[in-house]
Amino acid sequence: MFGYILRRFLYMIPMMFLISVVCFVVIKLQPGEFGSQYFENPRVSAEAVIALRHRLGLDRPAYEQYLYWVKGIVTRGDFGYSFAYKRPVGELIWERMAWTVAVSSLSILFTWLVAIPVGIYSATHRYSIGDHLLTFFGFIGISIPSFFLALALIYLVVSTGGTAVGGLFSPQYIGQPWSWAKFVDMMNHLWIAVIAIGTAGTASLLRQMRSNLLDVLGAQYVTTARAKGLSERVVIYKHAVRNAINPLISIFGMELPEVISGTIISSIVLNLPTIGPFFYDALLNHDQYLVMTFLMLSAFLMQIGNLLADILLAWADPRITYQ
Repeated sequence: MFGYILRRFLYMIPMMFLISVVCFVVIKLQPGEFGSQYFENPRVSAEAVIALRHRLGLDRPAYEQYLYWVKGIVTRGDFGYSFAYKRPVGELIWERMAWTVAVSSLSILFTWLVAIPVGIYSATHRYSIGDHLLTFFGFIGISIPSFFLALALIYLVVSTGGTAVGGLFSPQYIGQPWSWAKFVDMMNHLWIAVIAIGTAGTASLLRQMRSNLLDVLGAQYVTTARAKGLSERVVIYKHAVRNAINPLISIFGMELPEVISGTIISSIVLNLPTIGPFFYDALLNHDQYLVMTFLMLSAFLMQIGNLLADILLAWADPRITYQ
């Protein structure tokens, strides 16, 4: 297993290089750049814009800009300079990485803790009233955008007299040291984001778990297990669920990039200090090094997620081995 993990990490190096080239080419293909937006501003002279482009290195050929960026990462761990925020990209990302991971991790945890047991119940009570209701709510969860659900939850809280909406803390706790009261206030704000972001994933995962388990429950080895006199609980949880959940573990690898991309619109609506709104602003401002770092981080999380999914599959299913 250690050799397999080491090989996977070695494969990531050329893969990340190819991804960086593709991302940089795509960014350069879009019309305009950071300096071009100032040409339309009558209060900024053309000479000032030219000087700005020269200072930021935007007047260099594209390949020189790319090599300069890659060299900074390899030699100094420097991910470039944000044109819009006038600060190093690494500092901007790490400032909001903790909150991004916290919000996304809680959303993923909410998704799995709700979807798996509900999917099992729906499959084992096929065509019952509960199954029909859960299937209906699954369709609703998939169809409602996360930002709209966030707005609906905000309206519900405000209409019932609540004030814990928007941001992560109430005004009196902003900048204050951590305490139990501050933690409770944060959770009062955070539940809206967790439900809004996690509902769509929960509905989708629920339907997949139900479908997989129904397929497994019709397999011959499940029939054999029942014929041997095993209890229904043992048949379902020891035999059926362990095989039905394998495809979902593979899906888990696809969820890690959601740490960045899955919270963009919802974070803007809820005023959350996550990476998503930074990525949106960087795209609008043609802040190329900030955009490149976001895309590379997302690609890296995708590969790490796939690796973790493969390891979890080998742990969950003894038939899978990696040599």
